[in-house]
Order: sequence, then structure tokens, then C-alpha cells
Amino acid sequence: MRLILLGLTGVLLLFIGTAHVSSSQSQPLAVVGQDANSRSAGSIPPETMWSETLSLPEADIVIDVGHGGIDSGTKFGDLLEKHVNLEIALKLYEKLKQSGVRTVINRSTDYALSDDNEWLRSRSRHLRDLSQRKLLAEALQPKLVVSLHTNWAKKPSKTGATVLFQMNPQSHAAAHLIQRRLNGLYGSKEIPYLGKPFYLLNHSPCPAVIVEMGFISNLSDRKRLTSPSQQQVMAEAIASAITEYLIAFSDQPTK
Repeated sequence: MRLILLGLTGVLLLFIGTAHVSSSQSQPLAVVGQDANSRSAGSIPPETMWSETLSLPEADIVIDVGHGGIDSGTKFGDLLEKHVNLEIALKLYEKLKQSGVRTVINRSTDYALSDDNEWLRSRSRHLRDLSQRKLLAEALQPKLVVSLHTNWAKKPSKTGATVLFQMNPQSHAAAHLIQRRLNGLYGSKEIPYLGKPFYLLNHSPCPAVIVEMGFISNLSDRKRLTSPSQQQVMAEAIASAITEYLIAFSDQPTK
């Protein structure tokens, strides 16, 4: 169950097993742009190639699950960020789907998105991972990309959630809506801030936010981030903010 986006000389191809898409049109996706045979034989397994071109799904929200596979993200003991991000992301995906929001999640298992990137000629696995995430946003043009992460600090007393935004009105508004909901969970008064150095925020062609859901290095936050019931509460809080955002920007262009 993996979305695999492949860029080839400016042409976007999409190969998919079972799509992680919540939509009224539950159809398998194949190739977008041109026939699968335009890609060199041998680089794509024969069973992956489809004979007809189908359209991309319409997506209001793309959930970008931070890290994965060889990239564990931050950690505390045996607890890895990549697993926390995925567990909450799947709950958020289900909540949005239940609410009728057209949603795509970029991974539903533990693997690195860089494994799918066969189009970027770079020796940097990290850059291939980030560019693959950007490519999905370019392909689907959602109203918002929500990237889920977990924080870490040297001081174990550091606690709470923080949301980072781009320099555009939609991202700024989404960040404040999500931050307000998460502040309610943590009993905090954090404010979102501009995420200048972050690749996804700098390169996403549509509004995007990064949600640092809590500190894996803090005992209280760690319990919140790993408890299934508290993960559900957090997912519902983020989903509520996303719904507010979609209502507010229902008639606005993506960026």
C-alpha cells in the first residue's frame, strides 16, 4: 500500500497499489501524464505497469508523515519518532475520512519515501526523501499539506506542541487554528512561527504547515504521544482545526 511518484524529464507518473485516499471515488490509480511504457523497462516491475491512464484523485488534504524506514527521526530510548508520527497520522486520516474530507496520506507503513524516488539524481537520501514529499504536493495540489512530527529537547522540562507555517495567508491561518486546538490539549499558550529553514515549507507549491506534536524527551508529552486514547484526542484536535480551515478557505486558490 504505497504511493510511488516518479518524475521523468518533466513528466509526472503515479504508480499505486492500494491508494491511501479517502474519496467518494474509490478507484485504483495508475499512470498520470502518459503511458507507463514511456518509462524504461526493468526500472519498474511489470506488474506495476498499467495499460491505461487514469486521473489523480482530488485531495483537500495531504497528510505528510514525518520520517520513516531508515530515517527514524528523533528518539527517546527505544521510542522512535517515525512510529509516533505514523500512529497519529493514521488516526488523523481516519478521522478526516469519516468527516468526508478528501484526504491522502503519503505512507501507511514504516518505509522511507526516498525508496520511491528514482527520478532525482542525487546521492543524498535525505534530499530524495524531501523532494518526493514535495512531488506529491505538486501532483495533487491539495488545499493544505499537514506534516506531522515529534520534537526533542535537551531539557526534559520542555513541553507542548508547536506549528510552523509558510509566508502565505492560508498556511498562517491553518497554523494558528491547529496551534489553538493543541494549546487546548496542553494547557499552553504557544504561538506558531515561520519555518524559514524547512524544505517542505520552502518548496511546497501549495499551503503547508509542520506540526511538532510534542516533545518525545518530556515524560508527560511522551505519555500523550504514545497512549492510543491520547493519540486519538490529538488526531481529533488537529482534524477539527483542519475542518475549520477548509470552511474558511473553501473558495480560495491553493497558493
